[in-house]
Amino acid sequence: MLESEKALLRKVTALLHFVSCVLLVIGGNMTLQKNERSLSGIKMEEIIMTFGEKIRKARKEAGFSQEQLAEKMCVSRSAIAKWETDKGMPDVNNLKVISQLLNVSVDYLLDEEGKISFNEIKEAVNLDDYEKSDRCRNKKDAVCYAKHKDAEAIYALIRTRKMTKAEWLIDFVVQPGVVEVLDRFHERAGYYLVEKGNKQYFVKVTTDFITTNELAENVDIRKFDLGNHRYKKGFQIL
Repeated sequence: MLESEKALLRKVTALLHFVSCVLLVIGGNMTLQKNERSLSGIKMEEIIMTFGEKIRKARKEAGFSQEQLAEKMCVSRSAIAKWETDKGMPDVNNLKVISQLLNVSVDYLLDEEGKISFNEIKEAVNLDDYEKSDRCRNKKDAVCYAKHKDAEAIYALIRTRKMTKAEWLIDFVVQPGVVEVLDRFHERAGYYLVEKGNKQYFVKVTTDFITTNELAENVDIRKFDLGNHRYKKGFQIL
């Protein structure tokens, strides 16, 4: 990330924090209703939690700190932190232990509207080993194409954030689009939908890894939702 981009990210993060504090003070004892509400005609949806957010919420409700949960699971605290920030996934055995310790079902933890299965493959990559071409717009495209050459089709995806109620408020008060900008700076990755036979795979390429998830059910390539984000069909690589 360029220094100018890092500086912008710090400014936006500080601004969001400031506005959040102001909203908390102004809001006083106001509570957000669980049902759908609107702000100046904008429809807002229920909050959708990621895998990491579900673990963090369940851990706090169970009364464990990250250190306590890590001790009970015989793993490092950094492993818990990585899972809770969606930077990694526990293996099947640890997933079962989490389910038992936090008194939540495995289905609840893994469910992202029932679309992603637990069949995940994560490989380390070096972007310097790949080059863009007529078929691939950038190195991340090249990684996905190289790893899935046997596919019938590969589509680059356009990702937008499905904002929570608090994010809608911040976006409305600060400047429309500011939350989306922060989200893109936070995770600079390429997203793809790969089709092989009658199966579809959701692929994420970062500077260090390519992660491939088999979808539990096929989606409409034109537009589909996964967790906190909406994806639309972009450039077709293959």
